[in-house]
Amino acid sequence: MVVKILNKVVGAKYISVLRTWVPNMVCWGTVGGVALVHFTDWRLILDWVPYVNGKFKNDK
Repeated sequence: MVVKILNKVVGAKYISVLRTWVPNMVCWGTVGGVALVHFTDWRLILDWVPYVNGKFKNDK
């Protein structure tokens, strides 16, 4: 159903191009997320991760 709607709006050629780019976009999105955590206040973000949250209780 969704493919039929997309074929009418976008076209089959662009859908196939998008399918080839999705893994690459997922990979770069993951790299960007890790870079965001690395270059920002990583403790602020990683305090929400249960395993990491317990390791740094005494450092605050």
